[in-house]
Amino acid sequence: MANESNNKWDGIIVGASLATLDADSGYGGIEDGAMAWRGGCIAWVGRRRDLPGAPEELAREVVEGDGWITPGLVDCHTHLVFAGDRAREFEMRLQGASYEDIARAGGGILSTVRAVREVDEDELLRQSLPRALALLADGATTLEIKSGYGLDFDNERKMLRVACRIGEQLGVTVRTTYLAAHALPPEFAGRADAYIDEVVAWLPRLHDEGLVDAVDAFCEGIGFDPAQTRRVFDAARALGLPVKLHADQLSDLGGAGLVAEFGGLSADHVEHTSADSVRAMAASGAVAVLLPGAFHVLRETTLPPLDAFREHGVPMALATDCNPGTSPLQSMRQAMQLACTHFRLTPEEALRGATVHAAKALGLDDRGVLRVGQRADFVQWAIRHPSELGYWLGGRLARAVYAGGQRHLRFD
Repeated sequence: MANESNNKWDGIIVGASLATLDADSGYGGIEDGAMAWRGGCIAWVGRRRDLPGAPEELAREVVEGDGWITPGLVDCHTHLVFAGDRAREFEMRLQGASYEDIARAGGGILSTVRAVREVDEDELLRQSLPRALALLADGATTLEIKSGYGLDFDNERKMLRVACRIGEQLGVTVRTTYLAAHALPPEFAGRADAYIDEVVAWLPRLHDEGLVDAVDAFCEGIGFDPAQTRRVFDAARALGLPVKLHADQLSDLGGAGLVAEFGGLSADHVEHTSADSVRAMAASGAVAVLLPGAFHVLRETTLPPLDAFREHGVPMALATDCNPGTSPLQSMRQAMQLACTHFRLTPEEALRGATVHAAKALGLDDRGVLRVGQRADFVQWAIRHPSELGYWLGGRLARAVYAGGQRHLRFD
């Protein structure tokens, strides 16, 4: 029986309303709800009045709640491991400098590469950990973290090791993505194919160390072309690793279609994705990851094909794209607000994009909804309706953040 000591739930929260998202549409709201967890997973979800006994008899810990509870937010696209910052470049852009001007002045991705190469692993962790903590404080319980600012074996490895250490220190899930095909390092100037040879050669070694969960590339005119991207994807497929892609951000090179061809997890950015690629994504099950932070900072004007994604049933996820150059964004909730403002997503679409669809973009099916058997990742919010998560600009709304049934942050 559940009320026997050794069968008690580890914890239960009662009184708050639940946005379960456990349906194809709607918030799945349960007013005056109750949710219990055991062994890191959700054990019971429903109305408080339907509990099979008194809460204190059913669980070792009883939490009296109010406001709303949602699944933990999933940030499925970040570059949050880096050293230094590029605030000066932000100022230069506002003063009229072009991308080329900034690059000639020593800025751009390669400036971050220099900064990462100059610090050791512990210092890189020290600088990166506060960004992860900021995401956690605003409700993120699962993070994807990419490499891509090392651009040689030792520094790509260092970045991936720091990403793993962040997950261990914070007690949250971190999925690591190998993004060595991010930019061309200076030592390979004019030799992009030779650099891709190295990217492909490093991958099995890093995979053998357990440092790679997925593989990404920057397929763009200022990055790598589709043929070079295909070589990286072929290497990933040979190791059984899933792929994702920085696709169609600045132009349509067919990147989203390439993701679909490889059965990839997601195509990210996708402002210039074609109708044919949208249909291919729908057929393959790939997720479109929208990155409104970069759209906002770069003051882009070309919207992703949102209506086509809706029409063809392509799931739309959201992420911060937290990075030092184009999206210095440290809040999934702010990403939701920007998506509602710039992309005209509804607050419900934004919440689904930050939970269930973002989990799918990482290949995770054990989180993103409040359902028995799912991982007990959830957030208690000081709000009167879930739409507020896409409404408020700034402020602190998270009252408590739980990952795997463990309370990591509480704000009273």
